[in-house]
Amino acid sequence: MLRPRIIPCLLIKNKGLVKTVNFKNAKYVGDPINAVRIFNEKEVDELMVLDIDASFRNTEPDLKMIENLAAECRMPFCYGGGIKTADQAQRIIGLGVEKVAISSAVADNPELVSQMAKQIGSQSVAVVIDAKRKLIGGNYEVYTHNGKKKTGKCPIAFAKQLEDVGAGEVILNCIDNDGMMKGYDLALVEKIRMAINIPLTVIGGAGSLHDIGQLIKKCGIIGAAAGSLFVFKGIYRAVLINYPTRSEKDALIEEHYPLRFKYV
Repeated sequence: MLRPRIIPCLLIKNKGLVKTVNFKNAKYVGDPINAVRIFNEKEVDELMVLDIDASFRNTEPDLKMIENLAAECRMPFCYGGGIKTADQAQRIIGLGVEKVAISSAVADNPELVSQMAKQIGSQSVAVVIDAKRKLIGGNYEVYTHNGKKKTGKCPIAFAKQLEDVGAGEVILNCIDNDGMMKGYDLALVEKIRMAINIPLTVIGGAGSLHDIGQLIKKCGIIGAAAGSLFVFKGIYRAVLINYPTRSEKDALIEEHYPLRFKYV
């Protein structure tokens, strides 16, 4: 039986671990390798690492950095940033990465998802949708290039299109909620959850385990990802890598999505 996943999301800029607010003002918070080692000890469900500069600067994925991260990871590892071709995706999977996350290249060419799925399998292809609420009308639009470029796409329709062309997972990143630590955009999450049948992971807004619990309660089996929650501690946002214990995680999930089993 599947269960919700609780996923730390690490942002990389200039090879360092950073945190942003609304995709802006990247603050250096440490060495990503050290963070991975700590998360190993905490037995996280999955780890997501996004190089936020690669697509924006049109640079190739840093294969050496990815290899080093994959060598340290003792949990499923998803990497995104700068991936533009199926061959690049295959090389990254060959380094020990379980899933690749693609974004900017797919907005221009959704068929790239099909190409990657044929080469590495749909289960290894996740597509990131960076969504932002429009100033007028309250609808949402998909952005790329670190939230700098509008696409004119509706995130709900785009998510369905991605499923149709072979994506194995959608990762929804809510720009308005990024780094705010005031909760997920549950209204948008629910709309996308209802539109697709493939796994959905959500980033942007978690400030407490309660926020994760509310997401699980609303959407059931889902990937609850967070950045600030797992790298900051307390009202002064002191840098401290953290993650719920196994018993805390079991209690959280069972409260909001009752299970028939525990970890074995």
